[in-house]
Amino acid sequence: MNIREQLKGTGAAIVTPFNQDETVDFAALEKLINFIIGNGVEYIVTLGTTGETPTLDKQEKLDIINFTFEKINGRVPVVVGIGGNNTREVVEQVQSYPLDKAVAVLSACPYYNKPSQEGIFQHYKAIAEASPKPIILYNVPGRTGRNMEASTTLRLAHEVANVAGIKEAGNNISQCIQILKDRPADFLVVSGDDDLVLPELACGIDGVISVAANCYPKQFSDMVRAGLASDFAAAKKLNDPLLEVYNLLFTENNPAGVKGFLFEMGYIKNVVRLPVTPLSEGIQQKVKAYCARG
Repeated sequence: MNIREQLKGTGAAIVTPFNQDETVDFAALEKLINFIIGNGVEYIVTLGTTGETPTLDKQEKLDIINFTFEKINGRVPVVVGIGGNNTREVVEQVQSYPLDKAVAVLSACPYYNKPSQEGIFQHYKAIAEASPKPIILYNVPGRTGRNMEASTTLRLAHEVANVAGIKEAGNNISQCIQILKDRPADFLVVSGDDDLVLPELACGIDGVISVAANCYPKQFSDMVRAGLASDFAAAKKLNDPLLEVYNLLFTENNPAGVKGFLFEMGYIKNVVRLPVTPLSEGIQQKVKAYCARG
């Protein structure tokens, strides 16, 4: 089974719960894993940006990977996030991290350096050639400062054997459509913009790697499955109540937003690591009010 078939549907970009002293709360992580899987999400992405990877040290990352594999225990596929703006370091990580139980590596476009399109291509080519697992590109210009153009994505898709897909979070449906038009048949295209998933499903995407799937896994993954089945009336009915959630998730910061929801639901403590801070009191009250409505 290729990656496009394995990762069709909804993947949850899972948060990293912390204790009050900011150590990793593994008990809460296990609880959250079971909640997400039990409510129908097709796979889990660990160590994505939503997992606060910029503020995790190497040992914490290794511990989280191994713990996640252990607790999921083959119930759903696992994708591991490994990215950065130092190509040599990312190459070393994909070669040394415990990836035997992963189906793929999700790697964010290099940030801050603002490389050219050729630089982005060569960065991913080096990682893909070194990786024991297929690479899923991750275009998120709102965080990285550089858009990976559709032409670069398609060049990687057609020319680099171990590049298996893309998480497209460019907030740009026309760019997504161009990738879908010219991709290889087995190349996975998933959304990274929760609020655009419904229209992008109509354009032909294979699913989503989602933040909202942490806190509303059943409603969100049911919406995606309805869209994949071309039942857009049902998908819209499920998506409409989530529009307010999408706004609250991202109005200040991700993962502060999703952690605010999960805190109100009783799954985690409302703790993030600096430079991220919890939601402001006014936004947290809106989250609390939404959760109270059920």
